[in-house]
Amino acid sequence: MNSIELFAGGGGLALGLHNAGFRPLAMVERDIDSCRTLRNNLKEAMRLDVQLFDKDVRSVNFSNWQGQVDLVSGGPPCQPFSIGGKHKGYRDGRDMFPSAINVVRVVQPKAFIFENVRGLLRKSFAKYFGYILLQMNYPDLARQESESWTEHLAKLEQHHTAGVEFGLRYRVVFQKVNAADYGVPQHRERVVMVGFRWDIHEPWSFPKPTHSEDALEAAMWLNQSYWDEHHVPPAMRPQPTAELLSRLERMDALPFTLRWKTVRDSLVGLPDPRSPEASCVINHKFQPGARKYPGHTGSVLDEPAKTLKAGDHGVPGGENMLAYPNGRVRYFTVRESARLQTFPDWYSFSSSWTESMRQIGNAVPVTLARVIGSSVAQTLQAHEQHLAAN
Repeated sequence: MNSIELFAGGGGLALGLHNAGFRPLAMVERDIDSCRTLRNNLKEAMRLDVQLFDKDVRSVNFSNWQGQVDLVSGGPPCQPFSIGGKHKGYRDGRDMFPSAINVVRVVQPKAFIFENVRGLLRKSFAKYFGYILLQMNYPDLARQESESWTEHLAKLEQHHTAGVEFGLRYRVVFQKVNAADYGVPQHRERVVMVGFRWDIHEPWSFPKPTHSEDALEAAMWLNQSYWDEHHVPPAMRPQPTAELLSRLERMDALPFTLRWKTVRDSLVGLPDPRSPEASCVINHKFQPGARKYPGHTGSVLDEPAKTLKAGDHGVPGGENMLAYPNGRVRYFTVRESARLQTFPDWYSFSSSWTESMRQIGNAVPVTLARVIGSSVAQTLQAHEQHLAAN
């Protein structure tokens, strides 16, 4: 199955979707450093024959791919909606949802997957988010230059309630997902929007979570298999609270899900970045200067990491740190951060620490992309099998 990736960044979504069975025909990313990362990994290391456009999405002619693409995917720049941003939304020039929808209009893929920050669901953005979804439902009904977005919204609402059954249409669903629930060793809540073209009649829903906090707590405190797996001696294991033990004892059975992955899980096999052995591991260089301050205390070893971040002016240090049980902290290395985003160890980042961390902090976790992409791929395959049978 063929795909086109927009706003590709450092390639987390693209790699996950490739692992799910999609072959990227074209990728678009205007950031020079991110394009270098994509070339080094997807084109050179993986030998993918993909056309990489290092330019703005709005300057690419997508008409050559009309009718040839199964999936359009991407993460439109999230700063307009980020909790940590300026919250300008549709007033922010970096809002690229209109451009993403325009690509869908031109290419007419069988499906699309778009990802964005959870801030998109803020109450203050509710009306505009509804507008985004209606545009995704009816990409053919484009906004005219003379129209305000509210006028265009009214036109889309009228079109939707009239039950129009012609033109390019998509069935769109969205959900806020936590990457930790799918095996990513990081709390990372994102809004994922998935649309299927109107002629795709096979049903689809978001994949059910495969990992849980209950399973992690059971592995820690009921059978203590978590500590045994990591060879943590009993004297060095933290003590659970009486309230937690009481709740676990009331469980009728062990959870059926897998346990959440933790920071400790993600670091298995990596030497301390301050040791001589670290020089043998790609992107595993110690970065000095980490410190705690109010609201920024780092990620503890035995939980999924806090959300890795990428600020407008580099990394906001306090969140991209490892917090040791003794109270000390240090920055995650680029390699450790890549593992927290489930990039494979061969995936390299050749830019500076700050720039590499920005790319990683903006990425879609590879595992999350693969899980959702595999589910979409199965639905598209079922559609093709249905057509072949008839």
